[in-house]
Amino acid sequence: MSIIDKIKPEFEIVDKVETILYLEHGWPTTLCRWHAHEEYELHLVLKTSGKVFVGDYVGQFYPGSLFLTGPNLPHNWVTEESSSKEIPLRDMLIQFNHKTMKKAFEAFPELVELDQLLESSRSGIEFKNYDPELAKKSLELIRDSQGMERLMHFLNFLKELNKWSKKVTLSLTKLNPSLSSSSQRRINEVVNYVIDNYKDNISLVEASKIVNMSDSAFSRYFMKTTGNRFSEFVSRVRLGRACVMLYETDKNISTIAFESGYNNLANFNRQFVKLKGKTPKEYRKTAYKGLISE
Repeated sequence: MSIIDKIKPEFEIVDKVETILYLEHGWPTTLCRWHAHEEYELHLVLKTSGKVFVGDYVGQFYPGSLFLTGPNLPHNWVTEESSSKEIPLRDMLIQFNHKTMKKAFEAFPELVELDQLLESSRSGIEFKNYDPELAKKSLELIRDSQGMERLMHFLNFLKELNKWSKKVTLSLTKLNPSLSSSSQRRINEVVNYVIDNYKDNISLVEASKIVNMSDSAFSRYFMKTTGNRFSEFVSRVRLGRACVMLYETDKNISTIAFESGYNNLANFNRQFVKLKGKTPKEYRKTAYKGLISE
């Protein structure tokens, strides 16, 4: 089974005693898998390139790529198979808790300026063209410090990222971090259904049955829970898979449209331009050059 086909996320419980947890790992590793956890994750890729999966988003990462994912948002970074060399250190990352940050906002109103950054992370954020050496140094300062000093380095890094103008949100689906575990499971069941069946005629009726709701109740529930219409989510998943095929295969565009769940080429092209800002042909051309800007 390929990584693209493995779509059911593992939910991870992080056993920690620190508010700010620093981690690092190489490649390959069992830590790289399609998974989700309650913590925010600020993730810097040091080496290799490959596919990044965040929620329903599929894109490319390169050395220096920097991401922030919110609570319970499934994610993974997969190095391209052509890179068979073992990498001792591929990733540096920190994880921090939503409830802790919420309490900090209540205690220190000055921190509220970070609220929008964390809210946006529910969809996943990529910090485009952020200086990788500066990011690495910031993470090293957090890694090599403790107590209040670590907290100050952490908050300073978030402050700088919050000011960065080239922030790109990634996933159409975003889960509210205050959702109950049962609500998270219900939405994930729907997400898995769509990703499993994106080639087929996906209906609101079938999705509603998965969570035992009426069509109208489910439509409102999905919108309230994710902030997006169900039809928009389906389109995003299909176009994400189309991007993978445009990058990885030489199939013609009409075939890719059909295999992505579109029976009408004109509609596929129209939806693609609406989401990506370029035609499928233009996307493929820039993808081959490694210049895709999602």
